[in-house]
Amino acid sequence: MDSTREVEVVVIGAGQAGLSGAYHLRRTGFEPDRDFVVLDHSPGPGGAWQFRWPSLTYGKVHGMNSLPGMELTAADSARPSSDVISEYFAAYERAFDLRVRRPVDVRAVREGDAGRLLLETSDGAWSTRALINATGTWDRPFWPRYPGQETFRGRQLHTAQYAGPEEFAGQRVIVVGGGASGTQHLLELAPYAAATTWVTRRPPVFREGPFDENVGRAAVALVEERVRQGLPPRSVVSVTGLPLNDAIRQGLEDGVLDRRPMFDRITRDGVEWSDGQRVTADVILWATGFRAALGHLTPLGLREPGGGIRVEGTRAVADPRVHLVGYGPSASTIGANRAGR
Repeated sequence: MDSTREVEVVVIGAGQAGLSGAYHLRRTGFEPDRDFVVLDHSPGPGGAWQFRWPSLTYGKVHGMNSLPGMELTAADSARPSSDVISEYFAAYERAFDLRVRRPVDVRAVREGDAGRLLLETSDGAWSTRALINATGTWDRPFWPRYPGQETFRGRQLHTAQYAGPEEFAGQRVIVVGGGASGTQHLLELAPYAAATTWVTRRPPVFREGPFDENVGRAAVALVEERVRQGLPPRSVVSVTGLPLNDAIRQGLEDGVLDRRPMFDRITRDGVEWSDGQRVTADVILWATGFRAALGHLTPLGLREPGGGIRVEGTRAVADPRVHLVGYGPSASTIGANRAGR
């Protein structure tokens, strides 16, 4: 007997993008478990937020927008964002009866019968007419490669493994990366570490003034253009710059955010530049971002020669049955809300 279950739409992922998509399916009249299903591989509600380090309190979160139809109100800014947002997402799933199935790993999406898509998962097979892919990036941390990296005798870790600043007490730490995570790590680490060094490929750009709708639209348009060309998307933050808030100003004044250009090689006890300069270190912390987690879509052959998936709106140009929500220009909480709609 064929145990494949059939629905009209499968949503993969229950972060901001997936829940937004599921909410709007609900509003359109689709019933969970009958017309659509949400599959999430995380152990509980919260999307990637549930894995964030405890010292990232809700007050430090950059640009969190409420999900459609239910505001996040009266959140304690001193509580860990992982707790605040996980509880909010859980309440949201209950309020709209989204019936998220977890933990379910989607291993592959391939061509099925009669023009439908077939999903192979840890919970059996699903056949669907359309797919909303909202798998985000957390599962694909990006680790750059540099000569000598394998010889380093200290510890190397990525933002995805960062648990807080206390574990680096008395250590010499090199933080690599010019995004929001890199600067947050540096500001947290400085009071604990014996020394910190900040290196980035490009000089950081600090943004002064309000982040209004015009600035936001311009930033999203830049990311969207890359996606239209079939290139791998850059993050929205990478084109908006870093907000010059009080904490950043203090870090610049104290010399914590004294940026150095990217080193040329990694040695047994640190890093080295081609001009002979060296920095010794116990830890290299790679705050180098993430890539879209899309490996399960490989059988559909959606990637362009440029390495990305060409998207118009949310629809994959190579296969109109597939919608990418939270990808490229919609890879922000407000963008995911709009794309879900």
